[in-house]
Amino acid sequence: MSNTAIRAATAADLDRITEIYADAVTHGTASYELEPPNRAEMGNRLESLAAGGFPYLVAEKDGTVLGYAYAGPFRPRPAYRFVVEDSVYVAPEAKGQGVGFLLMKALIEAARAAGFRQIIAVIGDGHADSVSVRLHEKLGFRHSGRLEGSGYKHGRWLDTVFMQLPLNGGAALPPDPDSLPERKFRGELKN
Repeated sequence: MSNTAIRAATAADLDRITEIYADAVTHGTASYELEPPNRAEMGNRLESLAAGGFPYLVAEKDGTVLGYAYAGPFRPRPAYRFVVEDSVYVAPEAKGQGVGFLLMKALIEAARAAGFRQIIAVIGDGHADSVSVRLHEKLGFRHSGRLEGSGYKHGRWLDTVFMQLPLNGGAALPPDPDSLPERKFRGELKN
């Protein structure tokens, strides 16, 4: 994957992003959506995150998007403003080639640079051998909770696993007044 580029997602990537996510929704258990959203909805999601200053990245090789990752608000209440939730999806033909790892490394750095303090992974079907669980463990995330039987998809009950990674001192330091979340909270940036 040495010639795989990680870059900001653009509207031109939406067809491929929609295709990758549709496969994950239809065939996988990482997302608890049951019907794949259309391109317009995926575009709304990208625009909303970008407008909020959240990172949304794609991995591209030889002109083909192989996967994408983004960080978005964990919860809407203002006290959660320093916490983001990550999502990462890889095209079926690119799985097992390190694309998810490259995307997540870049996403972690983008969240760190923006001044966030925690990244939360909410992993559907989060059993111990889950590719997503192993990826997050490899990147230093720690297990922080499990919701047993919280999702029902493909004819079975699924557990949801929570993992988290502290950034920028995590909860050990006061908020940085120059961070993106603080500037947005003070109204200096539009949401």
